[in-house]
Amino acid sequence: MKLLVLSHACVTPVNQEFFAEVERQTGWDLTIALPQEWNGEYGRRTAERWPDFQGDLVPLPVLLSGNIPLHVYRTTFLSLLRRVRPDAIYVHHEPYGLATIQLYAANALSLQCPIGFFTWQNLNKQYPLPIRLAERWVYRTSAFAFSGSESAASVLRSKGYDGPITLLPGSVDPDHYAPSSRRDAVRDELGAGPDVPLIGFMGRLIEDKGLATLADALNGIRHLPWRLALVGEGSYADAFARRIGTLGLQDRVAYPGYVPHTSAPDYLSAFDVLVIPSETQPNWQEQFGRVIIEAMACGTPVVGSDSGEIPHLLETTGGGLIFPERNASALSRRLETILQDESLRKSLAKRGREVVIQEYTNSTLARDFSNAIADASPQQVLSSTQVSFSE
Repeated sequence: MKLLVLSHACVTPVNQEFFAEVERQTGWDLTIALPQEWNGEYGRRTAERWPDFQGDLVPLPVLLSGNIPLHVYRTTFLSLLRRVRPDAIYVHHEPYGLATIQLYAANALSLQCPIGFFTWQNLNKQYPLPIRLAERWVYRTSAFAFSGSESAASVLRSKGYDGPITLLPGSVDPDHYAPSSRRDAVRDELGAGPDVPLIGFMGRLIEDKGLATLADALNGIRHLPWRLALVGEGSYADAFARRIGTLGLQDRVAYPGYVPHTSAPDYLSAFDVLVIPSETQPNWQEQFGRVIIEAMACGTPVVGSDSGEIPHLLETTGGGLIFPERNASALSRRLETILQDESLRKSLAKRGREVVIQEYTNSTLARDFSNAIADASPQQVLSSTQVSFSE
């Protein structure tokens, strides 16, 4: 079985980890086509291989690098399709993306093998007419689809896609995301002693993530001992620091900046609680919140807003508390509750980690992914591979 994957996300090597797990489980021959360079939110990245991925990596030049919906590859894909001759194609990209449409068109003009896409889109957006028509064509010609959430699947159905949909939420490698032995060392680096609860935020420092609400909520619990670690970079970092300074809380906040993937579990393990105060915008709501399951895998409970998929994820895992988005007082109360009750923190952390290890690992979701691809391409799948799925 030969599978061709198109994924701009795989320019960040750790995102190839999932496909390495697919290789391990199935023995399939995978090829990942990805941008040669990508101008993302954390700067310019050049394509490089994740050590465990054994398949072919094909970096290609792109136009509009960094623009997720509008970037295109400087190729027709026809020569790549002739060389690889895949049995199936997976476009790890939204169905309305120009790169998606580009590869779908190449497949229609050549191999016409089973092809499918992925979506996180959990708002029913209507795009300009040419894109809307192309999106509908992608729906009609898809043999399979993956959605990151049930709400994203509902949007697909409302837009007219009537093919099979497999739920494929975020996943973690439990060998990497686990309680870290560096917990105490990281806490010392962040200025949190053994008796000072450490509140953590990890992600893009932008206003949509509810950082203004977080600052006001921290002011509401200034009478308690705590320290905040704001891990990440973004356009709202300076504004947040000014707001914290105005409140007189500047001495209680650490700004470690961007933390690489390899170090993320050390920080997540160091937190007594992770806070996710995301706020719905007219054109966006939280699509999943991967850092939530990463934190839970590291044994850390979560306090999150009710934006998008956050409440569903917290309810499903049982690993945290929910508050109404933009409600600083409610966030203060949730933080006060969890900071003052160590037994509650431990019970939430235990439940969350158990569910994440059972349901949100690369191993579990790679099997769901592979089964969906196999169902769409039954004539190409060897019987030995089919047996391995059922074991």
